Amino acid sequence: MRRLLLSNDDGVHAPGLRALHDALAPHARLRVVAPDRDKSGASNSLTLTRPLSLTDMDNGFYSVDGTPADCVYLGVNGVWEERPDLVISGINHGGNLGDDVLYSGTVAAAMEGRNLGMPAIAMSLVGSRHFDTAGRVAASLVGAADQLSLPPRSLLNVNVPDLPWDQIQGFRVTRLGYRGPASRPLEVRDPRGRVRWWIAAAGENADDGADTDFAAVEAGYVSITPLQTDLTRHAAISDVQGWLDALT
Repeated sequence: MRRLLLSNDDGVHAPGLRALHDALAPHARLRVVAPDRDKSGASNSLTLTRPLSLTDMDNGFYSVDGTPADCVYLGVNGVWEERPDLVISGINHGGNLGDDVLYSGTVAAAMEGRNLGMPAIAMSLVGSRHFDTAGRVAASLVGAADQLSLPPRSLLNVNVPDLPWDQIQGFRVTRLGYRGPASRPLEVRDPRGRVRWWIAAAGENADDGADTDFAAVEAGYVSITPLQTDLTRHAAISDVQGWLDALT
């Protein structure tokens, strides 16, 4: 039976993580290693300034006082002798669409698995109700994972519409859309009168063309976007080289 490592960024007590575990338990041997609290927006950060605590919980899950990437690093890279066959992160409470992937701890946990040599999937529910639907999607993808061969340093970013299973229209392979600029931060005052700032909501869709993840989810389809970790803008290399040549 396949060995799966599950993690997330919403924290070890999140309903999406439990839904993912329950959906996959009949199909694989599971180990769950997740942050001890909500780490949404943590991106790919690792904790390098202090040691980490790994706590065995009563339900068999493990919590870590660190980031999603920390959790996957510990789960894959030496805490246990057996390495997993696949890393799955989620099910996130809310979508990870377009530019969200740059900040997402959900995607970062999957990316850490990929960086450590594991196939990886990031799972998100674009809403907060139908985690059972996203769990069924995860189970169907895991069942077919052996038939998919991705290039090195790539992973799948999956976004599931917040709909009952029988209302899902199907699956689409998509590209990332783009958001516009985020709103201004919100100024608030704490009980002692000191000024504090809330980071505002993500920007509105700026590119939600028919082939994007935004459009697929809006139409009721599960969006599957292959992601890579190479951020090089290859098309700009010759332009930058010409600019440098002109400087010398």
